Amino acid sequence: MKAISTQSYGGPDVLVLGDLPDPKVAPDSVLVRVKAAGVNPVDWKILAGYLDPIMDVHFPMIPGWDVAGVVEAVGADATEYAVGDEVIGYVRKDAVQQGTFAELVAAPVRTLARKPSALSWQQGAGLPLAGLTAYQSIKRVGTKAGETALVHAAAGGVGSLAVQILVAQGTRVIGTASERNHDFLRSLGAEPVTYGEGLADRVRALAPEGVDVALDFVGGGAVDVSQELLKDRGRVVSVADGEVLAKGGHMVWVRPDSADLTALGDLADAGKLTVHVDAVHPLSEAAEALRRSQQGRTRGKIVLEVS
Repeated sequence: MKAISTQSYGGPDVLVLGDLPDPKVAPDSVLVRVKAAGVNPVDWKILAGYLDPIMDVHFPMIPGWDVAGVVEAVGADATEYAVGDEVIGYVRKDAVQQGTFAELVAAPVRTLARKPSALSWQQGAGLPLAGLTAYQSIKRVGTKAGETALVHAAAGGVGSLAVQILVAQGTRVIGTASERNHDFLRSLGAEPVTYGEGLADRVRALAPEGVDVALDFVGGGAVDVSQELLKDRGRVVSVADGEVLAKGGHMVWVRPDSADLTALGDLADAGKLTVHVDAVHPLSEAAEALRRSQQGRTRGKIVLEVS
């Protein structure tokens, strides 16, 4: 199969497109012919070696955890799927080596769900990691209808999906973003505020009594400003601030979960959630896609088109 891989840690320039052996299919896995693969910040962070202290990485390493594609072969005990099924998945395994930036990926069934018919292949590939991060963060703080949520980095891949999930459940959303993304947030049902100095005052102008929950998808002091605004300082969740637990909040490290991914797909098919694709690159331009991700200015998702 054709795949993007690297023999060492480094920047995007260490990635090469070449031929690698087709992956083996374990009894609890299926072989997926990849249509598209989502790009996430964690991909270039793994490539740079930032996750080496907590995850085993084996070379040659194929990056990528998000996939949308068609089942091509089924493991002996993977009875949930059949050849020809269209699936999406957050294919994170215990060790990093056989990723999704390839024509084929062996995916454990626990990482997969059926592709929502309302989403294109590119949108389907952009949903799993970001959507699960948003969904599991919202579950962690127990957001309810009628409450007010503050979402940091609300126009990004995770934030834009969190906004839609919250709006769908009847939660009022105030979202931080640059001025150029304010109309985008309004289109999703959020009330935009500009991030940066004076954020707390801008949020108080919209919610004088404070907010019920806060979701931090950016780091850099977002937890601290959230706790100035929260009615209950403990109802903050972060995916980016390593000190959030010490500050009395919650940390989420997104987990593969078929049921959660299916719930996201149901929202998409009900017309309550979509995936904004900011940029599409062919597989051969994976390095450029990671460089774009490193810039941190993406509205929605970056996706690789594979076949």
